Amino acid sequence: MQRKGGNLTLASYEDIFSTEESRADAKLEKVQEISLSELYPFKGHPFKVLDDEAMQKTVESIEQFGVLTPAIARPRVEGGYELIAGHRRHHASQLAGKETMPVIIRDLDDDAAVILMVDSNLQRETLLPSEKAFAYKMKLDAIKHQGQRTDLTSRQVVGKLEMADVVGEESGDSGRQVQRYIRLTELIPELLDMVDNKKIAFNPAVELSYLTKDEQTNFLEAMEYAQATPSLSQAQRLKKFSQEGRCSFDVMCAILSEKKKDEQYKIVLRKEDIEGVFPSSFTPQQMQETVIRLLKHWKLNRDRDAR
Repeated sequence: MQRKGGNLTLASYEDIFSTEESRADAKLEKVQEISLSELYPFKGHPFKVLDDEAMQKTVESIEQFGVLTPAIARPRVEGGYELIAGHRRHHASQLAGKETMPVIIRDLDDDAAVILMVDSNLQRETLLPSEKAFAYKMKLDAIKHQGQRTDLTSRQVVGKLEMADVVGEESGDSGRQVQRYIRLTELIPELLDMVDNKKIAFNPAVELSYLTKDEQTNFLEAMEYAQATPSLSQAQRLKKFSQEGRCSFDVMCAILSEKKKDEQYKIVLRKEDIEGVFPSSFTPQQMQETVIRLLKHWKLNRDRDAR
């Protein structure tokens, strides 16, 4: 018999038969198997997907175990899904002959998608300077568009550098270093490729980015003429000449033809060329000292034979 004044409430089916764990699980993002043909690259994706040794290892892993970490994508208005994280896994899956891959689908606006795309790729061990440059630029533009700001009370720097600090936070780069990377996006493609290939060092490249596009094109010819690449001090002088409107082809050739103060011969011995020559206990320093000693001995013998 119901007690007078009592309030009887019937429990729902969910309350009776579901646990707190299962209700929490219902709110989690679901991993779906999506056809590779329905996945499209992120617009302006700055990270290169190369068929290199690392890619081959990824292909072999997917062939054996499948894709262990789901990609992240968002729905496209045109149909299908735009990849945010997982471009390398997508390409490796294609090479492995797979038809689908696991994907988490999220509804993200353009700015949030850019930030997630950049942050998920900046954790890679090896990144080309050009990849970092365009990724940082995309993220900085997205943060500006979102109107995000950091606390100004704890620093003396304001404006662009303040937002740049936020951009570099995930990868451990300072705001100033982020800005220096972004400067590389002002280089013409040929010069930027030389930076990626380590033919031009990072710091001189930043200075060269202040040259006009026409001056940069002339600079390519000047390097070919002088058969030289710029030191930091030379690049800084070229930047100054450019700002003064005096950075002509002849000036570039004259500067590049100067003998660099720190110019040294650099000889590289490949490991496979000297493998087995030295005892396994030898350090690189011991190897270098031995090579120098043997070369001096060889020179003495050569000089003696020439008499």
